[in-house]
Amino acid sequence: MKVLHALEDARALAGVALALGNFDGVHLGHRALFKEAAEHGRPGALTFDPHPGKVLQPDLAPRLITPLPRKLQLLEAAGLDVAVVLPFSLAFARTPARDFEAMLFDRAHLRTLVVGQDYTYGAQRSGTISTLREAAAARAAEVAVVKPVTVGGVVASSSRIREYILEGRVGAARALLGRPFDLDGVVVRGDGRGRSIGWPTANVDTHGELLPASGVYAVRVRTSDGWHGGAANIGTKPTFGGSAVTVEVHLLDWSGDLYGQEVRVEFLDRLRAERRFASVSELTAQIQRDVEEARVVLARTSALP
Repeated sequence: MKVLHALEDARALAGVALALGNFDGVHLGHRALFKEAAEHGRPGALTFDPHPGKVLQPDLAPRLITPLPRKLQLLEAAGLDVAVVLPFSLAFARTPARDFEAMLFDRAHLRTLVVGQDYTYGAQRSGTISTLREAAAARAAEVAVVKPVTVGGVVASSSRIREYILEGRVGAARALLGRPFDLDGVVVRGDGRGRSIGWPTANVDTHGELLPASGVYAVRVRTSDGWHGGAANIGTKPTFGGSAVTVEVHLLDWSGDLYGQEVRVEFLDRLRAERRFASVSELTAQIQRDVEEARVVLARTSALP
């Protein structure tokens, strides 16, 4: 997949049907846009970095489901030929809708755009699907509008997925994402307490902004030698009087040194909330039960690579 940072490269965009949106999470609704784009030409996507919310309302901006590097991986995996990542700034936010239309149709010479039903653009979101269609028609171009995708009556949207993840409902998030929610990070040295009680863990310093609710999860972890099942704890380790939130993963039936490795953690299901135990022996007994429950979740999880 070719990644562009401007719309001036008309040659690279020749024959591209461009889907427009932020595409945080690259969920099932986004992939419906990409499928529609593929019906009209070479599928591509236009997105922004940073997320417009971080520029326009930084105090209220959402925590991203997928940082840009992960988003680009997922866009490529979705079969896109081109991704345009435009820098977003306050100056760009003041771009009139007509100027944005000119960027797409006159400078990039695009002939097909694909959008969702609620798409808006331009300064103060003054551009609508109606104005975009008018601009396209004036240039012998077209705009395809895709209906929302629902799963069990719930619309697949980035905001709903964020809510599910923050609540720890990673199974519900997975249903709308079409894949497990994941976090990338580097394994760093922790306090070594897990090893001291017989359950060694990898302390993951994650690159992601969004963490699931505190608790214990069944996970899969990709290391340099492949995928492994595991159980993860997100929280402060209250039994030991901790205060900092950490992401720690115990890999099932595995031993070795992961320090310094880049890993990916996929969250399959939440097993329980984090809580304080009266003793270390009570904690270790619960960890044993958690690990057995994680094995059950992993055994029934299918349709994963």
